[in-house]
Amino acid sequence: MPTRRVDLLVVGGGPAGLAAAARASELGVRRVVLVDERRWLGGILPQCIHPGFGLHRYGRDMTGCELAEKLIDRVSSLDVDVYTEAHTVRMGYESYLSKTAEVLTPRGAFRFRAKTVVYAAGARERTCFEAGIVGSRPAGVYTAGEVQEMMDVWGILPGREAVVAGSGDVGLIVARRLTLEGVKVKAVVELMPYPGGLLRNVVQCLEDYQIPLLLSHVVLAVEGSKRVESVLVAEVDENLRAREETVKRIPCDLLVIAVGLIPRVELLAGAGAMIDPKTGGPVVNEFLETSLPGVFAAGNALVINDLVEHAMEQGELAAESAYRFIEDGGFRSASWKRVRVGDGLRFVVPQLLAGFRDVKLYLRASSPSENARLLIPELGKSVRLRSVRPAEMITLTLKAEDVLKAERLTVKLV
Repeated sequence: MPTRRVDLLVVGGGPAGLAAAARASELGVRRVVLVDERRWLGGILPQCIHPGFGLHRYGRDMTGCELAEKLIDRVSSLDVDVYTEAHTVRMGYESYLSKTAEVLTPRGAFRFRAKTVVYAAGARERTCFEAGIVGSRPAGVYTAGEVQEMMDVWGILPGREAVVAGSGDVGLIVARRLTLEGVKVKAVVELMPYPGGLLRNVVQCLEDYQIPLLLSHVVLAVEGSKRVESVLVAEVDENLRAREETVKRIPCDLLVIAVGLIPRVELLAGAGAMIDPKTGGPVVNEFLETSLPGVFAAGNALVINDLVEHAMEQGELAAESAYRFIEDGGFRSASWKRVRVGDGLRFVVPQLLAGFRDVKLYLRASSPSENARLLIPELGKSVRLRSVRPAEMITLTLKAEDVLKAERLTVKLV
């Protein structure tokens, strides 16, 4: 297998990977290679024909396809070597300035030996099995992303009467898209007592189209032989257990699974990176560097983002960190402080801070609340939030001097 030496290898060609490759090239990193397993770049963006992208970054409302084109054009104008249909089968960590990746491409099989890596491989959707839905295995059971690609890329209508399990953003958008194509969406079924997607998507995708949202409900089973014929749905109690007396049958020929995303970190874990069980992504420091020096993470491979702009800014920060790593030899002398997650929060990213730079924290609430306060007791810092929802990422910027003077850091929501 031929070996190619590069300065930066970007794994993943979605928004985070494209932003990372472009930013690194703009900074002057000489040998930048981007590999992606799909036929086209952009990640999930090319199948997102709906608007709602680019408002925070470019100040105008764009479709996912338009944003993908903008990012791809940026990379194409720079000195970035792009490999599509390239499957990374193994990653390894040899030394401080040598990381390896074995990649199968239409041009052949290569072993890339890189000084730095930005890992932006995205996330995968949870399956029907992982959602705990039992029953037969007929045609007509798809994840929300599969349905979106079938309709918006290939022009295939997957069914005529649908039930959506889960109220994540993609599920809500798919429910609206199905309705616009004439499909009867019988219900969107959500296990929790609150929606799993952004409030704007609940309003624009469900309420505006009179699609029923069944909160504190669960899809128990699929019925049908060759094709889905119906699903069994039940209410759940306060312990999220199905109440047998509430089971009802909803006839349909399509079940859409939209029960969340899981970061694709198998390659990172195989190389020895530490994984945070709360996020499903790697543990990173304020440079988005994993526990493997010189290996950085961004986008949904780092933490599940609800805004594409967050994934892009993480990609650019990872690229800037990789550039600094190459130029300065890394961050070995740092004294890292672990950020502790307090009450009211599921996680915080990055998990390790040293105070080299101002840092943006990404946090997610455990449950919805109004008039909440985000506290860092050690800094005497308090930020009032009018409302918080688990579906909407909370961001908080800390000054470098504040991080430096604190012996330890705890973030909590009260």
